[in-house]
Amino acid sequence: MTKVFYTKEITADSLIKIYEALGIKLPGKVGVKVSTGEDGSKGYLKADLIGPLVKKLNGTIIECNTAYPGARNTKEDHLKVAKKHGFTSFSNVDIMDGEGEFKIPVKKGKHLKYDLVGNNFANYDSILNLAHGKGHAMGGFGANLKNQSIGIASRNGKAYIHSCGQDENPDTAWDAKYEQIEFIESMAEAASAVSDYLNENNKPIAYITVMNYLSVDCDCDAHQSEPVMEDIGIIASLDPVANDQAFIDFIFNSKEPGAKKLQERIDSRQGREILPYAESLGLGSTKYELINLDEAE
Repeated sequence: MTKVFYTKEITADSLIKIYEALGIKLPGKVGVKVSTGEDGSKGYLKADLIGPLVKKLNGTIIECNTAYPGARNTKEDHLKVAKKHGFTSFSNVDIMDGEGEFKIPVKKGKHLKYDLVGNNFANYDSILNLAHGKGHAMGGFGANLKNQSIGIASRNGKAYIHSCGQDENPDTAWDAKYEQIEFIESMAEAASAVSDYLNENNKPIAYITVMNYLSVDCDCDAHQSEPVMEDIGIIASLDPVANDQAFIDFIFNSKEPGAKKLQERIDSRQGREILPYAESLGLGSTKYELINLDEAE
């Protein structure tokens, strides 16, 4: 059964500890995929938390431009936000679609024929998918699967996923008509395409989700609302489906009053449906063993 490691402590040291618990070596040029956070958001992962792990891996922060208008839809503006949010203080930041994009196939898709990812994604030998777990206005929640689908997609690729395979143009894709479940499934298909690409090119990937600043809104929201729950901790796995399932289980098993707000956000967007669909694509397993590193000491 897939192992998902957990620690309640959210510190730079515990982030390194949970990465090491995975027992994986990320070789060569390491891309660390995080959300740099829209200008004005508050929940993005902070430099003092993730900087030591990124430096330990000699990693590069990797991102792609947004499909929506804002402060991160061009390389130049995006780099300014990344600097403002502290990412350039400990790492180079690569806006991967700044010099174009390339297609990778979606092998089992009902909605997408391909995924469009930033050109520079090909330059990395291994990937750390370092996600912030939180709610999301369109997807219900965002963690590793979203970070791997929407997150690694180029600006046009994001438009293609958001339109469920109908339109690559960020100016018109928002007009596409689709059912909500089709969008949820499209995200899973894009994440699966990235996983297949990495596997075929012998590029390992590891998954970590930091469960703090638990807002119903994503870090992509410039007006991100305040957290509705206390911080939960950090989870890590070699399986993105298992890691996202563990995040969801923490939210839905919580007895905190505010958890209901996050649960409602997730289910009102059919967010949990991404998990069995991603499993059906062969991306991972919804069944896992939770290993509490705090109890192992």
